[in-house]
Amino acid sequence: MHAETAAAAAIPRHPAMNRPPYRPLRGILAALRAGVRAALLAAVTVSPALGAPHEVLGLWEDAQQSDSLPPFAHVTPDAPKGGRLRLSAIGTFDSFNPFSPRGVSAAQLGLTYETLGVSQRGTQEFIMRGLLAESFDLSPDRSTLRVRLRPQARFSDGVPVTAQDVAFTFTALIKQASPVYRSYYEQVQGVEITGEHEVIFKLASGTNRELPLIVCQMPVLPAHWWQGRNMGDPQTDIMPGSGPYRLTGSVMGSRLIYERRNDWWGQNLPVNQGRYNFDTVQVDYYRDVSVAREAFFAGEADFYSESNIKDWTNAYNVPAVRDGRITRQLQEYASPMGMGGIFMNTRRPALADRRVRQALNLLFDFDWMNSAFFYNAYTRYSNFFTGSPFAAQPLPSAGELELMERWRDRLDPAVFGPLPAQPAGGRDTERQRMRAALHLLEQAGWHIQNGEMLNAQGQSFSLTILTSSPSMQRVYTPFRNTLKRLGITLNVRLVDQTQYVSRVRAFDFDLIQATVRQSSNPGNEQRNYWSSAAAGARGSRNYAGIRDTVIDSLVDELVAAPTREDLHTRAALLDRLLQHGCYVIPAWYSGSMRIAWWKDRITPPAEQDNEGVDIMAWHVPATGATPPPQAVPAAAVQTYREAR
Repeated sequence: MHAETAAAAAIPRHPAMNRPPYRPLRGILAALRAGVRAALLAAVTVSPALGAPHEVLGLWEDAQQSDSLPPFAHVTPDAPKGGRLRLSAIGTFDSFNPFSPRGVSAAQLGLTYETLGVSQRGTQEFIMRGLLAESFDLSPDRSTLRVRLRPQARFSDGVPVTAQDVAFTFTALIKQASPVYRSYYEQVQGVEITGEHEVIFKLASGTNRELPLIVCQMPVLPAHWWQGRNMGDPQTDIMPGSGPYRLTGSVMGSRLIYERRNDWWGQNLPVNQGRYNFDTVQVDYYRDVSVAREAFFAGEADFYSESNIKDWTNAYNVPAVRDGRITRQLQEYASPMGMGGIFMNTRRPALADRRVRQALNLLFDFDWMNSAFFYNAYTRYSNFFTGSPFAAQPLPSAGELELMERWRDRLDPAVFGPLPAQPAGGRDTERQRMRAALHLLEQAGWHIQNGEMLNAQGQSFSLTILTSSPSMQRVYTPFRNTLKRLGITLNVRLVDQTQYVSRVRAFDFDLIQATVRQSSNPGNEQRNYWSSAAAGARGSRNYAGIRDTVIDSLVDELVAAPTREDLHTRAALLDRLLQHGCYVIPAWYSGSMRIAWWKDRITPPAEQDNEGVDIMAWHVPATGATPPPQAVPAAAVQTYREAR
C-alpha cells in the first residue's frame, strides 16, 4: 500500500505517477446531518465487539502495538522553527482541488489537510499511527473498525473536525470519486456515526488484512465548506484544511505560497515533532527541468532533486557549487522499487499480441543506452517487485505450483517453467536479437514488404510514445532507429503536462514511460494496477490494459492472504504472470537520489532514513532564516509566466 508522504510530494514527479484524485457526492450534507442527529439522540445501535483502543494499528498481530511511540527517527525533534523553503515544480496548475479527476491540481496541497492516520517510517512493516484519529479499535474478526477523533482537531477556519466530516468524506469518495477509489474502498460497507468524534467503519470481510489500514489513510475534508460545491470539478477557491499549512497566496499556474498555522492543533503530536518547521513554503512553476535547474543555480529555489544523470555529471560546474554554497549529495534509499519502463497499451490491436510485445522488448537495448547516455549509473528493473522480497525466483516454488494447478487450463505452459530471460543488450547481440524479434513478429502475422512492416491487411506497424519530458526525446532515438531497421515506425509525441495527464487518464496512448511502485506490503492497490476492472476505469494505473481472469483471481487472493507466507507466495506468482505477459519494456532506476541545496538556507536532519527525502523534516540554520516572500503584483503575472 502506498501512503504518499510530504517527502515524495516535495520532489518533482512524473505526472503519470500521481495518484488519482477523489470526487464527492453532491447534496448529501443534509442527510448526513440528519444521520448525526439521529445517532446522537437515539443512540439505539448496538456496537459490535471491539478490541482495546490503540493509537497504533498494524497489519499483523505481532506488529508493534505500543501507544507511546516516539517521534520519527529521521527528524530533529527540537528543530528550530522559522524561515522560508522555496521549491520548484514543472508545468502548471489550474485547480486547488487535489481530489478532482479533472484539471491539474497545485503542488503541495497535501500540506493543508490531514488523514486519519500516518504510516510509520523506518520499518518494513505496514503500521499506521494516529493523526486525526486519537485511537483505533479493531474487532478480533477484523470486520469493524472504530475510530475516535482528536477533539482538539480544527480546520483552518476554526471549525472542529467531527465524525460528520469523516462520514461525508467517505460517502463522497465512493459515490462520485474516480472508479479507482470506488474499487479501492469496495470492501468497506459503510460508516456509522456513533458520537460527535467517533465513527465505526464496517468492513465486508476480515480476510483483507490491509483494509483497516487503508481506511486510516483516508483524508478528512470539511463537509461545511463543500456544501454547494462539486468535488468532481476543479476549484479556484481554497479549501480550509486541518493540516499544518494554509494556502495564503498564489499566481494561478505559476506560484504558490503556504504559511504555517500558528494555531495548528497537531503541532505537539509525536508524529509531527521535528517536521513542518518552515514558516513559509513557496513553490514556483517552470516550463521544464532545465529552466528549473537554472533557477535553482540562480538562487530562486533552495532545494533541487536531479533526475538526469547526464546533467548531474556535467551541469553542476557552477560557481555556487564550486565554492561550497550549494551542497550536492547522493541520498541512498532502500524502498521497494516496483516496475518502471515503457508500458505497452494492449487496448491497441497492434500491441494485443504477446509475441509483438516480446519482440519490442528484444529490440530495446538498455545495456548500450546505459553506457552511452547514463555513464553506467543505472540498474534495470528486473521484475514487478524490484527491491523487495516478493519478487519471483527463477523457478516457481511449491506454493506457486499448487496455486497454478487450479488454473492450469487457462495458463500458458511456459509459466510453469523458468522466468523469461532479460535480453542481453549491446552491439554484440544486436543481430541475434533482431532475428529473434523478426521471427516473433512473423508468428504474429507481420511481415516486411518494401522495407515496411505490414500485417495481413496491409496496414503498417506504427507506434507513438507519449511524453511530457523534452529530455526523453534523445533517449528514445536509438530505440526508434532500431525499430526503423525492421520497418516499424516509432513516433515520439511531446505534449504539455495538462494534455499528458488527460491522455494518460483516458488511456489515449500506444506507449508511455511510467513507474508502478510497490510497498513493503502489497495489497489492495494491486487491483488498481493489474485487474480487468481497472483496465476499463478511467484514471486507473493499469496502463497496459491487462484483462486476465487468472490475474484477477490471484489479486483477490493476494489481498486476502492470511499469513506472511501466503502473501509472499501469491505476490511471487503475480510477478511471474506479469513477467510472462511482457506488458512492460523494463527501464532503469538508481538506488540513490541526487539532491542539492543551498546550505546557508536549509539544513537536513542529522539522521535521514532510507525511505527518501522528507523535505518537511528539514529546517533553516540557526542564522539562516530567510525573509517571508513578497506578494506578486497582479501586473507582473504575465511577465512572471513568460520568464518561466
